[in-house]
Parts: sequence; structure tokens; C-alpha cells
Amino acid sequence: MIDLRPLERSDSERLFLWRREPEVDRWMCGRVSETLDEHERWLDQFLANPDVRGWIIAVRGEPVGLLTLKGLAGCDQCAQWGWYIGEAGARGRGVGRAAQALGLDLAFGELGLNKVTAEVLADNEVALKAQASAGFRREGYLRQQALKDGRFRDVVLLAVLREEWNRCRDAFLRSLSGSGLIAS
Repeated sequence: MIDLRPLERSDSERLFLWRREPEVDRWMCGRVSETLDEHERWLDQFLANPDVRGWIIAVRGEPVGLLTLKGLAGCDQCAQWGWYIGEAGARGRGVGRAAQALGLDLAFGELGLNKVTAEVLADNEVALKAQASAGFRREGYLRQQALKDGRFRDVVLLAVLREEWNRCRDAFLRSLSGSGLIAS
């Protein structure tokens, strides 16, 4: 089974290593912290910021990834999320899709959001497909928005509304029913 638990300071080294994984970094905007000290300063700021929250994605209690929401302090009931699977052995097994379901339930339920947005590198077809399957729709396209590995990359803006998630939620959960990752 998969679950989300709040991000803690003790997760720092794990996050640092995950973020430095080439398969994670290649799809992330921004640069990787060069040192663990630099990363820990970033994490301290993240944990102290009321505008953002993070959760460790765990499979059967073992940490495998990270899900974040930012923009929570605003009055618009809208936040931007990001997530990745840091453990190579957990990729391609439905863990990300299951984490999306839990994350959207959390965002639209407990946190009371009306809209969740995402920014995805335009050539990340796997992430675009995963987001679309959870009800995300394209809202924009930013040309040469992200500088990654010395070249500018385009970014797709996506969003899902609470009402859209509610409409597709049952079918999305049914698509995960055989995975053993999420309760039916």
C-alpha cells in the first residue's frame, strides 16, 4: 500500500540523493543543490514556509518519492504541485499514479483547494500522460521557460479543478485497483 506522510527534517539526506539522481533531475526545473549543506538550508526554508507543504511518498512504509504543494497561503484556493519518484525500483510500477490520487484527495479534501496546477517540461511525455489520466488539462505553453543542462526548454502548464477530479476520481482509482498500491 502507498501512503503520504509529512516531510520531516530527517528526510534531508534522502531527498538530496534522490534529487541528484539523473532520472529525477532530467525532468526537474531548477538546479540541483551542489552540497548537502546547501540542500539542508533549502529544506529548512521549505519546512518553515507556511506557503508550502511536502509529503514523502511511501510504499509499504518505505520512502520512495516526494510530493509538494506550494501557494497554500494564498486566498485563491489554488496551489501548484510537483512530485517525483526518487527510488529507481519504484518507477514504472504505478506508484506515481497512486501518489497522484492520494495527493489530489488531500488537496481537494483536507486542504480545501479548488484547483491544483502543474508545470511539466514539454518533452516529458510520461508525466504529461500521467497528469492527463488524473484529469489535468493543458492551460498554457511557455516557450523556452526553463534553462536545463545549458539549453532552454518549453514548459506545459496543466491544471485540474476539484469538480474535474471528482468526476474522474472513481475511474482513476479503478485503473489502480489491481496494483495493490491503493485501497479500493
